[in-house]
Amino acid sequence: MEESDTMKLILKEDVNNLGVMGTVVEVKEGYGRNYLIPRNLAVEANPKNIKQFEHQKKIIEVKVKKVRKSAEDIAEKLSQMTLSLEARAGEEDKLFGSVTTKDIAEAISEKGVDVDRRKILLDEPIKRLGSYEVPIKIHQDVTANIKVEVRQSTTEEA
Repeated sequence: MEESDTMKLILKEDVNNLGVMGTVVEVKEGYGRNYLIPRNLAVEANPKNIKQFEHQKKIIEVKVKKVRKSAEDIAEKLSQMTLSLEARAGEEDKLFGSVTTKDIAEAISEKGVDVDRRKILLDEPIKRLGSYEVPIKIHQDVTANIKVEVRQSTTEEA
């Protein structure tokens, strides 16, 4: 009888909750064969692929450095940004509604930087006027803090 129903794979891309590009991981055979390999996220860790991978590892390291550098550049831009969002508020500066990650992502986009709203680490929507520091995870090792100021809307909307 074979080992267990697991297999060793080399990751070709970063996979959430599994590992980073270039790591050898052990996963259940079904997950590897039905998900990771068909989506070109990993290859089987056999001697031929390991040898080929060693060659590609240098190329991958360069790619990782470029991705990280790009993430650091975006983080630098975001850290210098201050977003001003207007919202209608009632008593005690409570907002009618709230400011969500979608609102923040749209405001960042208007300033020329595209950020996936799922990377904006807002514990819960902003429900009061004021200034907030909102972390944005750009890369697994790079997080930027952006300043968000929520002010009373000056226009009267019906």
